[in-house]
Amino acid sequence: MKKFSILFSISFIFFLCSYHTVNKKSIKVKKIVIDAGHGGKDIGCHGKKHKEAHIALAVALALGNKISEKMPDVKVIYTRDKDEFIELHDRAGLANKNNADFFISIHCNSASAHISGSETYTMGLHKTESNMEVAKRENDVILKEDNYKDNYNGFDPNSPMAYIMLQNFQNAYLSQSIKFASLVEDEFKEGLGRTSRGVKQAGFLVLWKTAMPSALIEIGYLTNEEEEKFLKDPENQDDIANSIYKAFKKYKSDTEGNN
Repeated sequence: MKKFSILFSISFIFFLCSYHTVNKKSIKVKKIVIDAGHGGKDIGCHGKKHKEAHIALAVALALGNKISEKMPDVKVIYTRDKDEFIELHDRAGLANKNNADFFISIHCNSASAHISGSETYTMGLHKTESNMEVAKRENDVILKEDNYKDNYNGFDPNSPMAYIMLQNFQNAYLSQSIKFASLVEDEFKEGLGRTSRGVKQAGFLVLWKTAMPSALIEIGYLTNEEEEKFLKDPENQDDIANSIYKAFKKYKSDTEGNN
């Protein structure tokens, strides 16, 4: 009986290891939703001449084109492909409805004129006041929606207490999201020589209800004059999109066990 128990235990452990290996290899990243922040009546932040909604859309479309051309096995879905207003809950809803494997939201940042650089966010509880300010600015868009209190369970984007509530809704895919976010910032820093402000967490409503790994990328500050010039250039927009593509390619390869 004792011998049987030992053999059973060994067999069971072997089964678990085999299952884990097969299960890991069975994970595929086949569908991605790319979200260009803001749009339509919501221009987002702006510099002296350029608006966040327009730059975010240009980078989002460039990223989607690269993925479609170089990864024919991946289906690309846009939350918007033109200058139109899409409510935040509909962006996450589109990703969930299509059973997407990843959700990327692209934005531009704003702050004091001397601040520059990129930062990539995952859903989580903010650890600094500056992180919460970024989330509040991006979440303010819901005030342009007709039924925002119903759509977001009474969430008030201007209430600090409301963000404490979000700690109970941290993304179940946090580790995968952080992995991708780190790859993005590495590509920006090492590939483009950009200033990286790192990977951060905050309560973004657009990421709140996504049932998959997700990240919100702030590609630069339009309130910085030099960075606005950089972000408006189509070649630089293409370079930014290419960096995000490279990060996604690495993430996909690692997730599928191809490394």
